[in-house]
Amino acid sequence: MFKRIFVIVIDSLGIGEMEDSKKYDDLGANTLEHIAEKVKLNIPNLQKLGLANLCDLKNVPKVEKPLGYFAKVKEKSNGKDTMTGHWEMMGIETKVPFKTFTDTGFPQELIKELEEKTGRKIIGNKSSSGTEILDELAEEEINKGYLIVYTSADSVLQICGNEETMGLENLYKYCEIARELTMKEDWKVGRIIARPYTGAKKGEFKRTSNRHDYALAPPEKTVLDILKDNNFDVISIGKINDIFAEQGITKAIKSKSSVEGMEQAIEVAKNEYFNGLCFVNLVDFDALWGHRRDTEGYAKELEMFDEKLGIFLEALHQDDLLIITADHGNDPTYKGTDHTREKVPFIAYSKNFKDSGKLDEQNSFAVIGATILDNFNLKMPKSLIDETSLIYKLK
Repeated sequence: MFKRIFVIVIDSLGIGEMEDSKKYDDLGANTLEHIAEKVKLNIPNLQKLGLANLCDLKNVPKVEKPLGYFAKVKEKSNGKDTMTGHWEMMGIETKVPFKTFTDTGFPQELIKELEEKTGRKIIGNKSSSGTEILDELAEEEINKGYLIVYTSADSVLQICGNEETMGLENLYKYCEIARELTMKEDWKVGRIIARPYTGAKKGEFKRTSNRHDYALAPPEKTVLDILKDNNFDVISIGKINDIFAEQGITKAIKSKSSVEGMEQAIEVAKNEYFNGLCFVNLVDFDALWGHRRDTEGYAKELEMFDEKLGIFLEALHQDDLLIITADHGNDPTYKGTDHTREKVPFIAYSKNFKDSGKLDEQNSFAVIGATILDNFNLKMPKSLIDETSLIYKLK
């Protein structure tokens, strides 16, 4: 049995289209392989764990004896967003996708109620990138006391607020109001996101790390709750705590970036003698590079991760298990700015492994949660996805 399990989610690192990708208009998407075609990747630590043996990566050769076990994993749920992917890892199948308002903006009835309850006029109300909406409307928000509301291809309602003129507490309060309003079934988006920024004029606006997500709570107990209820530790790093609406978490660590998230994971590995799970999300791959279709930026982020991964691997104890995965794809070479419906990697490593190699393709992200519970002699409830554990294959 492993005493500590680390699950690191490289947010959006898909490895090839799903069989149903056509339904999502994502045929041909392959986040990792397309990045490797455009940029010569230097990822020696991922390479030696087996990633190059799992995927056909240009200029990243396969290794003769990988250190880890590796497999491709399909998504069972209906969707391709952050919450759907993470919830499925921990046993929840999302059968009805979360509502999106990408093409239409939010209904006027919702906008009117939000204006009445916040006391501010709403501007924006359309799908946009976070940087573009600030260049277009932030001066108006600051000068007239308005409120920028916008969405994206995800199931989100995002609210911008200038930290100096609006203040973080007011922004968070407006987001809490929006979360309450969007509990109505017709408006029920997966997340309300506070998007604070600084700057006084176009060209100076910069989003800060004080983002906060107000997510829907999972519809039932997840693997995280089961661990916590049985007195195991559940440490979250990055936006995991937000994704699960603080449920099933015993300690939450907030990150300002994916690099900081890995540094925090390294510190936990070195210094925290917990018994249970450390669950890490590295959001910059998705937020900064995938959605913005920045292949070079994504590649550099991946190389920075790989460098930190080398330090992390050294910090692992003999009885630790590391699982590296993703929650969906976001191919920066693909059309549009949306996530892409893709399979994701499952890479497992422990200093105790006596063997390694390729595993069969898995049918659900829930294989991760099932493996975690099985390791701690706990069972996946019948209400969650019935997925076979891999714990006895990881030897």
